[in-house]
Amino acid sequence: MKAFLMHSDRDFDPQEKLPAKAEALVQDLELGTLFSAMAQDDKFLYEVAKTAVLCGMDDPGAIRYRQDILQDCLRNPGVVRDMYRIAVEAVEGEKKHYFGLLNKYPSWVLSRSLDVLRMFAGMLRKLRDTADEHGGDFASEGFRTLFAMLDRELTDEYFAHIQEHLRDLKFPEGVLISAALGQGNKGAEYVLRAPPDAERHDNMRWLKRLFAPKKDAYTIVIHERDEAGARALSDLKNRGINLVANALAQANDHILSFFTMLRTELAFYVGCLNLHRLLAPLGEPVCFPAPLAPGERRHSFAGLYDVCLALTMAERVVGNDFAGDGKDLVIITGANQGGKSTFLRSIGLAQLMMQSGMFAPAESFRAAVCDGLFTHYKREEDAAMNSGKLDEELGRMSGIVDHLRANSLVLFNESFAATNEREGAEIARQIVCALLEQGVKVFFVTHLYEFAHGMYTQKMANAIFLLAERQPDGDRTFKLFPGEPLQTSFGDDLYNKIFREDAHGNT
Repeated sequence: MKAFLMHSDRDFDPQEKLPAKAEALVQDLELGTLFSAMAQDDKFLYEVAKTAVLCGMDDPGAIRYRQDILQDCLRNPGVVRDMYRIAVEAVEGEKKHYFGLLNKYPSWVLSRSLDVLRMFAGMLRKLRDTADEHGGDFASEGFRTLFAMLDRELTDEYFAHIQEHLRDLKFPEGVLISAALGQGNKGAEYVLRAPPDAERHDNMRWLKRLFAPKKDAYTIVIHERDEAGARALSDLKNRGINLVANALAQANDHILSFFTMLRTELAFYVGCLNLHRLLAPLGEPVCFPAPLAPGERRHSFAGLYDVCLALTMAERVVGNDFAGDGKDLVIITGANQGGKSTFLRSIGLAQLMMQSGMFAPAESFRAAVCDGLFTHYKREEDAAMNSGKLDEELGRMSGIVDHLRANSLVLFNESFAATNEREGAEIARQIVCALLEQGVKVFFVTHLYEFAHGMYTQKMANAIFLLAERQPDGDRTFKLFPGEPLQTSFGDDLYNKIFREDAHGNT
């Protein structure tokens, strides 16, 4: 049995190797805040969310498949959480039946397996009942496939068959084993036999036995104090039930693997439900983005905001609009603390959320999928003084280049500003031009006026320049608009606000 709630053709791998530079993504985009909101203090949910978001998909069809399932979850949150609880209870219940060193004894394996199977049967029936009651409320291909499988596999006959096995394997009439004489007259070919079908569970079987023709048989009775004989009899029993015990244990493993995968795949959607429940009271909009093929080079949105900032502040934050279809380079300049870095972070977060199949933090969002997302943000000075700041930046850039492919997306934030203006501008220009030639898309927040203005004067058709808005009185709106790079970042606004207020005792 398969869940197929994350992919239409394969299981989700929670141990999938994270992409290159994943640690930098988590740090620069503050993804820990997103994962924590999805997890709600549940370590398992946190790890699933981390893997799902960082290991996104590059197939628009696969993304839409997952989006459809998430929309079903948002329409039926209670049912989805109930299914998740059933899967968790089944997985955790199996762990309680651990028998440790006793697993070498077939009788113990069989006894433990019977207890686990009985518990699993109850969980499977709960799951089937949930599907029967609520299956009509789900429209996605993923859930319809799951519910159809449950209806097909978990029939009343299936549960009756399980109950029959549970009764029989308790051996109410003793263990019937056949064997042959092997070399040296030693026992061989031990086989556990079922009672004759005609006599099983028959209330009149005692009459049949009473009048049945007698068969030649030899009976050996072990004295109650014969310990060696009891051990020999126990050994014979273990040999006879060994294959059955192993088969039942394997059947339980099969059911456990189903519940484990169901728990894992539902965990992603439970995380999305947790996030949605946190954003709704803030009045923050969410939408299901339109994922497009990488070659389409389309990127536009309305009301995009930094979801991590909204979660941290616990209030609605400013969103931005953008029309960047056909653009490979976006250079962002303007006033200090005007929302440039926040905007850049919102770009990365929305891209990752879209490619994992989640909703996007925006009123509307449409973008081509990227073949790898990378961040190059400024870092603090190397405390160990193993290298200069510029050397460190260039080293990180070299590491990113090793993993870049056409249609990758790179977010730069104040990069290459650790040297003088002219040298930093030239380094930035050469790197950006090389990336564009290889089909890499670039967002670049910078205060390097010589770099930004130099690129602007080239009048590139595939480039767009954004400015962080500043009001005449110096206030920041945190809105970004297309505009020519300015030579100033209005740092004196911040100086006047901080130090002049201090001088008058207002802070």
